[in-house]
Order: sequence, then structure tokens, then C-alpha cells
Amino acid sequence: MADHDHDHGEPGSGRPQAARGRHRALVVVQEVWRQGRTVELLQRSMAFAALFFVTLVPLLVVIASASPTRGSGITNWITDGLGLNGRGADATRKLFASRGQILSTTTAFSLAALAVFGVSLMASVQTAYERIWQLSRGPWHAAWRQALGLAGLTGYIVIAAWSGDPWRHTWVQPALRLTATLLGGILLFWWLQHLLLGARVPWARLLPGAVATMVALAGLRLFSRLVFAPLLVSNAVSYGTVGTVLVVQSWLMGVGYTLYGGSLAGRVLMTGATEGRADRQGA
Repeated sequence: MADHDHDHGEPGSGRPQAARGRHRALVVVQEVWRQGRTVELLQRSMAFAALFFVTLVPLLVVIASASPTRGSGITNWITDGLGLNGRGADATRKLFASRGQILSTTTAFSLAALAVFGVSLMASVQTAYERIWQLSRGPWHAAWRQALGLAGLTGYIVIAAWSGDPWRHTWVQPALRLTATLLGGILLFWWLQHLLLGARVPWARLLPGAVATMVALAGLRLFSRLVFAPLLVSNAVSYGTVGTVLVVQSWLMGVGYTLYGGSLAGRVLMTGATEGRADRQGA
């Protein structure tokens, strides 16, 4: 009889658990929103977009132009992230100079300047990560971490852009692209947090933030396809290059927001899990 009552009660027992799960998710969202205002995610995302556009984009254009197999890698990466095709993709390609122009006007000094300014981009990312994890500012002589982080981010974008080319129109191509972008992105942002934070946060606590970042980037891609793509086409027709730049800059702001918001969501999740274990042990 006791067994029968226990079996009868099992279906209903899932409802409180589901309600607790929804409540926990709502609490996490509210906490991320609250702490995001404290960390100033919007302002930091705007700074990320500006620094990315004036430093990393030219650097990636030079790298792509120097490649014997791919001369428009950064353009394809941006158009893919925005979900562009047709007129929208053509408008974005017009933002960048031709391959011959880039190679003929690039000097060692300009490359060095781009690298220096690129390090400043990673320094701003490091500052945001330190604010998110409530850590003190890292030592000034750890600029090598920022330079290494810049190299890692640049390499990931180049690989993600390249992954759309090999084995086109075969089943291998989507698997390659998914592995390069999704798995590669999780590994990148997991490693990038650990690197820029100076190994002051354990690896295990950083993984949820890396996963959350990639989930947010996937959501941004869907949003871009629905909103930014048609907006870019209309702006390109109405305002020309200026309209295209504004849309691309807005998308880069979204990239910065997902980068920082994903890390913040991971910290909130890990903090909640730690507190939950402490409560159960105390009980």
C-alpha cells in the first residue's frame, strides 16, 4: 500500500521541482540584470564596439588580405554573424578596401600601432572581467596576457571565418563549422577569462560563463538575422556607407554585451550553486 501511494505521488512531485527551476531561472536573470547595471555592461559594450572596430577589424583585414587562400575573412565573419546575404552582404563588403590596396599601403609601423591598440582592447576586456568577478586590478607588467589574449581572439575569428570554406556542399562542412565556431568559442572564452584574470579564478568556475557566452552569441545571431539584416539593407540604401557602419557598430555592441553578460551570468550561476551547497550542508 505504501509503495502504491509513493508511485501515485511521483507525477505530482515534478511540479514543485519545475516551479523551483523556473523561480531559480528568474532569480538568475534578475541578478544578472542588477549586477549588470553595477558593472555598467552597456557602457563597456559601447567601448568594446568602438575599440574592436578601429583596432581589431583593420588587423583582421590585413591578415585576411595577406592569406593566399582567403582575402575577405573578416568580411565573411561579420556578414555571417549579422545573417546577411545579397544586398546587405554587398554593402558590408564595401566597407573594406580591396586586397591590393591593403597590402600596398600597410607598413610595419601601422601593423605595430594596430597591435598596440589591440592590446588596449584586451585591457578593457580584462578590466570588465575583473569587475564582474570583483577582483582587484591586475599588475601593470602582465600586459603579455593581453597580447596573448589578442592573438587567441584573432586566431579564433580567422579560423571561424575559414571554417565556412572547406568541403562546401558536403555533410562535413556544417560539422566543421559547428565545431570551429561553437566548441572553439567555448574553449576560447573559457581560456580567455582564465588568462586575463591571472588564474585567480579556478577553471571550473569559469566554464559556465564560457558556455553562457556562446549561447548568448547564438541568440544574437538569430536576432541579427531578424532585425539587423533588414535594417542594414534599408540604411545602406538611405544613408550609404554611414548607415552600414552604424548597423555594424550596433552589432559589435551586441557582441560586447554577450561577451560580458555571459561571463556575468556564469558567475551568478556559480555563486548560486555554491550558496545552495552551503545551505544544504548547514541544514
